[in-house]
Amino acid sequence: MPDRIIDFPLLRITIFNIKKEGYLKVKNNEQWFQRLRVRIPWGSSTCSKAAKWMPDEPSVIVRGKGCRVWDADGREFIDFRNGLGPVTLGYQFPAVNEAIERQLKNGIVFGHPHPLEAEVAEILAECIPCAERVRFLKTGGEALSACIKLARYHTGRDFIIQIGYNGWLNSLASGGRSLPGMTVVEVPPGVPTALSALHHACGWNDCARLETLFSEHGDKIAALVIAANYERMEEGSSFYTFAHELTKKHGTVLIYDEIVTGFRVALAGVQEYFKVTPDMAVFAKGFANGMPLSVYCGKAEIMDKLDKAIVSSTYGGETLSLAAAKVTLETYKEKNVVAHLWRMGEQFCSGLNSLFQKHSLAMEIKGFPVCPIITFEPNAPKDLCERFFRSAYRHGVSLYNVPYVNFSHQESDICETLERLEEAIKSLKG
Repeated sequence: MPDRIIDFPLLRITIFNIKKEGYLKVKNNEQWFQRLRVRIPWGSSTCSKAAKWMPDEPSVIVRGKGCRVWDADGREFIDFRNGLGPVTLGYQFPAVNEAIERQLKNGIVFGHPHPLEAEVAEILAECIPCAERVRFLKTGGEALSACIKLARYHTGRDFIIQIGYNGWLNSLASGGRSLPGMTVVEVPPGVPTALSALHHACGWNDCARLETLFSEHGDKIAALVIAANYERMEEGSSFYTFAHELTKKHGTVLIYDEIVTGFRVALAGVQEYFKVTPDMAVFAKGFANGMPLSVYCGKAEIMDKLDKAIVSSTYGGETLSLAAAKVTLETYKEKNVVAHLWRMGEQFCSGLNSLFQKHSLAMEIKGFPVCPIITFEPNAPKDLCERFFRSAYRHGVSLYNVPYVNFSHQESDICETLERLEEAIKSLKG
């Protein structure tokens, strides 16, 4: 039992008095949680990574292997967060680690391009339908900003329509997504009203709203940027065709946000799966098994205008990430990774939905099994989300609202996960 509780403004810490050793001991997770909160706004440089449900949720992860991670107190979790998506092959995947180590011996970044820049670009051009030209950056959000800048220059127009979350620096519209699942009703804080007025938010598969926007502003719209709705992704079979026809009619650049869907839904993402090719696209998560790398690609007639609409970054051609990307892409092709993600995802999703039904829990996991989303029924208790995720962590399963599988998840791992989650669900009734 704890000897006492100390309340800090940002944390309640439980203190255990180890009398025989003569000092106070605080759990490592609690210490790191406090240190993060003191110096880093939000407690993390990535909003969605900050722990919400201490002490059940780990405040930090110190190691990963395959599909499992360990926190600062040595607790093991079967992991479905996967760095929020980028770790598609698994932690410490041997071929990727070896490629990084080999390249590290030769250098990280140079004053001229490295051959890897051409090699990875060629691989991408072979497998992505819209990739006549390819260029690299570090994050998906900045790559989408590059596409938006190019689309404006290419069309000579200013307005942008955005569907879904396209990264923090592109969250400019009233009614748009400031974070995944978080909508800003008014002009987003820190965004000038004049700039916000150029950006228009639209819902997924809201054809009527899109038609209205194009009817009112068609000759001013430079680009339509689409990030898929995970819960209702099957609607893409008609929606992408509708969007493609509408943008062609109005001379608007169609941009796909494939940051999550790329190398998961299909090797080339939704453009391959739904067979509707955009003018431009961005890929990031899943591209280099966790190394920081994004790609923006598209038709030559648009991308070649980068000689005027300048986008430049010192670290775009950083070699460790490119080395990781090359091996990751080769592994995708040789091992048919996408098919494995679908199989393991289906096993996980169907099993979890069976548990929800068996135990009469007002929850359901929806969408494609490679990037599904955990949902709660309207009649669910308000605290069910918190209680479920807390219990999952206590039983050694690290979940995200979009629970990803990676290539290292095997059937035995999924079975063990479902066994742990059934115990977690049972404990909710206690």
